[in-house]
Amino acid sequence: MKTALVVIDVQNDYFPIGKKALSGSTEAVKNIRAVIDHCRSQGYAIIYIQHIAAKPDAPFFAAGTDGIAIHESISPQEGDAIIIKHFPNSFRETTLKEYLDENQITHLVFTGMMTHMCVDTTVRAAFDLGYSNTLIGDCCATLDLVHDNETVRAKDVQNAFLAALNGTFCTLRTTGEFLQ
Repeated sequence: MKTALVVIDVQNDYFPIGKKALSGSTEAVKNIRAVIDHCRSQGYAIIYIQHIAAKPDAPFFAAGTDGIAIHESISPQEGDAIIIKHFPNSFRETTLKEYLDENQITHLVFTGMMTHMCVDTTVRAAFDLGYSNTLIGDCCATLDLVHDNETVRAKDVQNAFLAALNGTFCTLRTTGEFLQ
């Protein structure tokens, strides 16, 4: 089984100085750095997914802004794949599946942002496409959501989405568990 690390949307706009700061992004990126280093040492392919909004007036991830840049603490290196997307699902209208197939990759390790949107959508799509998936939960970040005039705290959003994915769509791990 050939493995790749998929780093979803770890971009400047999701950090405190960005246009859509997520709860836990600063902590998550530190864990992502450790996972990237481990995966490099194992010879895994590293795939960065970069979201660029299709609409020029998008509130975040607008083309040509610093907000779309991959966070400097995990900058891609030569040989890493960078796949641009315009939708939450990293497979939709991208070359991700083609890249995985060409490189005979069947197991995916996921990290990234936003847990309730792009991470969730991509992990579910990967499962539907037949990939074996691991999700590193503390390498993800999300934000508060509002439903029926009630705020759902980011911690609860995170826990609910990770719990829903675990077991059927992926195997959920912490950074510590994955690095062992």
